[in-house]
This record gives sequence, C-alpha cells and structure tokens, in this order.
Amino acid sequence: MMERNLHRARIISSIAATAISLACGTNYVYSAWAPQFADKLRLSTTQSELIGVAGNLGMYTMGVPIGWVIDRNGSRPAVMLGSALLGIGYFGLKVAFDQGDGYVPLLFICSYLTGFGGCMAFAASVKTSALNWPHHRGTATSFPLAAFGLSAFFFSMFGEIAFPGDTSAFLLVLAVGTIGLTFVGFFFLKVWPHPNSEHRHHNHAGGSLGESGTPYQSVPGVLLADSTELRRTTSAPSRDQFVAKTSSVHTDEEIGSNSGEQNVVADGEGGVGDNLATHPKTLDTDVPRRGDEEAADETSSLMSRSSTASSLPGEVLVQSIDLDRSHRVDIRGWNLLKNTEFWQLFSIMGILAGIGLMTINNIGHNTNALWKHYDESVSEEFLIGKQQMHVSILSVGSFSGRLLSGVGSDYLVKNLKASRVWCLVISALVFCAAQICALTITNPHFLLFISSLSGLGYGYAFGVFPSIVAESFGIHGLSQNWGFMTFSPVLSGWIFNFFYGQAFDAHSVVGPGGERTCLEGIECYRPAYFFTLGACGLGLLVSLYVIRHQRLQKLREAARGVGGE
Repeated sequence: MMERNLHRARIISSIAATAISLACGTNYVYSAWAPQFADKLRLSTTQSELIGVAGNLGMYTMGVPIGWVIDRNGSRPAVMLGSALLGIGYFGLKVAFDQGDGYVPLLFICSYLTGFGGCMAFAASVKTSALNWPHHRGTATSFPLAAFGLSAFFFSMFGEIAFPGDTSAFLLVLAVGTIGLTFVGFFFLKVWPHPNSEHRHHNHAGGSLGESGTPYQSVPGVLLADSTELRRTTSAPSRDQFVAKTSSVHTDEEIGSNSGEQNVVADGEGGVGDNLATHPKTLDTDVPRRGDEEAADETSSLMSRSSTASSLPGEVLVQSIDLDRSHRVDIRGWNLLKNTEFWQLFSIMGILAGIGLMTINNIGHNTNALWKHYDESVSEEFLIGKQQMHVSILSVGSFSGRLLSGVGSDYLVKNLKASRVWCLVISALVFCAAQICALTITNPHFLLFISSLSGLGYGYAFGVFPSIVAESFGIHGLSQNWGFMTFSPVLSGWIFNFFYGQAFDAHSVVGPGGERTCLEGIECYRPAYFFTLGACGLGLLVSLYVIRHQRLQKLREAARGVGGE
C-alpha cells in the first residue's frame, strides 16, 4: 500500500513539474505581442529587439548559478522565487503597455526577469522529475522538456481564442498564467523517497548483521535494474584503483550488449546539470554504498545517483551518446577554452541558434510588414491573430525538430556509423531554406513556410547539440561545458536581432504620434535575411570542417591504440 501511494505521489509530482515547465518557455511567445507593444510605447524596432533579447539573456546566462542554488537549497524555493520573478516581469510589462509609456532600461529588466524566473522554475522541475524516477529519468524528464518547448504554442493559442486582438489582456494572461501554474505546481512538486530506502538505512545503521558480522547492504541497482545502470565514476586516482567486481554476478552479455550507449537527458538552453551518467562497470567509493532506491530529498545531487539518464535543467535531450569516448575524454575549464574544436562548435551553435532566435523574436514584425503591404485594410485584431498563429507554428516546429534530431542522430551513429555533426549540417540546410523563403515570399499566406522551417531548424540544432558536446569533450564536464556553449546564442542572438531592428527601422516611417510603420512589405526586413543567409553558408562550411576534423582525430586515436570501437 505504501509503495502504491508513493508511486501515485511521484506521478502527481511529475504532473506538477510538467505544468510548471509549461509556464517557463514564454520568452518564445514574445513575437506574438511585441509589434503592438512597440507601437503603443512608440519604440523603435531596435529597442523592441533589445527587450526581446533581454528575456533570452535571463534564460541562457543564469543556468550555472541557478543549478548551484538549487543543489544547495532544493527545488521548491527555486520554483517559488521563479514564480515571483515571472509575475513581476510580466506585470511590469503590462503596466507599461497600459500606460503607453515606459523607460527602456526598466522594460529590459522586466523582460530579463521573465527569462530568469522561467529558467529557475524550469531547472527545479526537471531536477525533481529526475530524482523521483531514478530508473526512468529519460522518460520522466521528457515531459517537462516537451512542455517547455510547447509553452509558446499553449499561451499563443489560448490568447488567440480567449482574448483575440487584445494585447493588454494577453500580457495579463502571461502574468497570471505563469504565476498560477508555478504557484499551484509548487504545492505538489516534491521529491518522494523510494519504498525500500528505510530498510536500507536501518541496515546501514547497524541494525542487522550478516553472518560475516558486516551490515547487510542492498544489492546495488546495477544488479537489480532491468536495463543497464550507469554509475558515477570516482576521481581519477580512485577510479584506477577501484573497479567494480560485477563480473562475478553479471557477465558483459548479461549487463547488455549496448552498454556503450545510453540515453542521457540534459538541459537546455541556459541550464547546467548535476548528474552525469558514466561507465556501467565503475562504482562509487562511498561506503556504505548508495543505490538508486536511496531516499532522496530536494537537495540531493544527481551527480551521486545512478541513472539510465541524467538530467540537466534546460530544454534539450542528450541522445545515446558514445559512452566509450565520452568517458575516455575529459576536457573542461581552461582546457576547453584552449580547444580548437570547442570554438568551432561554439561558432556553429552561435550561428544556427542566433538565426533561429532572430526569426523567433521577429516573426510578428514579418507578419505585420507583409500583411500591411498586401492589404492595408487589415485590422489590428486580425494581425494579432496571425502573429499568434505563427508563434504557435514556430513552437510546434521547434518541438518536432527536437524529437527528429534524437531519432535522426541515433540513426546516423548506429546505422550509418556517421558523425552526429551531420545533424548540424541538416539544420543549416533547413535554415538556408528558411532564409531563402524569407527573401522571396511576398504573399503573407505563405509566411508559414518561414515560421515552420525556422522552428524546425532551431529545434533540430538544439536537440542534438548536447550529445555532440558530451562526445567531443566528455560526459564528466558536460554541465559546465554546456553552460559555456549556451553563451553563444546570447551573443549571436543579440547581433542578428540588432541587425534586423536596424534594417526594419531604416524602412519605417515615423508618424505624428511617434509610432513607426513600415509598409514596404518584404523590403522591411530583407537586408537582415541576406545577412543570415550568408551566416547559414558559413555555419554549413564550419559544420563540414568539424566532421572532417573529428574523423581525422579518431583516426589518430586509433593509430595510437586508444581509439577504436
């Protein structure tokens, strides 16, 4: 009965984590209300871009400190603080819109708080899901990850149905909705112990002794799980001296022929992790031994817990990485910054993610420009509805891209024995197609090709990138390495969005009341997409170069006798 109740409680906690995550991806819905916000406050497109980028900064730059705070203080305080920050940010933006006036730096701070709060609550929800389901972390964390990706779709569709054409009401929906989902979820988000944890703690305390006079200890999870369990390795000196003697109980065949590859969940844009899956034959040196069923609490670090999948607070999924190489290689810190391949991948990440963020933040401006040129009689309510529709398409496209990247990268690695970086080549080609569409489509009815392809390319790149980072630089430093990597979209996103704003402002006419309007259709933003098309070509070339570089590196490793399958 107790086990059944705990199982039900963990399911409820996972539902709460999913609901919280649904409130955390609202930065991607910015383009649904940005044009009207800029018009009402008489902001230039460049100023509007800075406000949108501020939300991205809050999401991407605070992952490392947020992960550290959650490890020290638990998940629930982070959810409550994140809820407050989301509310303050969106209510501040709503008040500014209603008053028709706002100090740009203050608007920047409000937008930053929405990203910061979303990152904090999302990181907490992912970690709680991972701790509640140590044997099924991949599945458990996939739900909040999916909810985060569909957040923009959910809010934009709700706003279009409930408050069509009302930007003030939509900002209120964002404020109340994000607070409500996170606040209610807070009461149900909890790490629950596993049913046999009390029995093990009793034995560890010396309550029962075996025939040899030593305390009974539970059989390690690696011997009990239906699938291969992954254990954290010890430090390098201890790891060389302490190798698990599991072969006497399970042969390699019994452990599984696929022990070299496992699914690992990582976080995304803006997150850092606290759990890294490692070699299945290496065990902790902790005495007494701690298994998966050990009682967990909100300050438990995922680093010390075994898993078939490890979680990093964010929105990405690490798919079936090559554990042989990822455990042999350990590049981090200053060594990472001195590594040529890191800067190559950093550049690719910046180019592809920056291109995606430009369209994500500006699809609303694209919509306005094309429709006002196509039909000057369109109403404001009609335009807002179209903006929200394209935000929804972007959100679904990004979600689909993340799913396809997992399947596609696994197929490339397992079936074709190819580099996972080919997925970045595919993403670059998709982005090239999106830029060509943006440069040629003048009929707003076909604007969906731009939004769908941009969302697909963005999701495809972000879905596979953490796996590439883990395989290139090692699983042990994935959290900090991914944290460094996510600074790239911050820089490139600002550059691309600033360039878009400058191009749009150059073709806009300032009205008597200070409002800015561009009626030139595709010419309003075409220069920006010429720039991003060139960047796509550069990203494609760098991706192909990285594939060649990795192939030569593996050949050198094989020649030295340290590579090989």
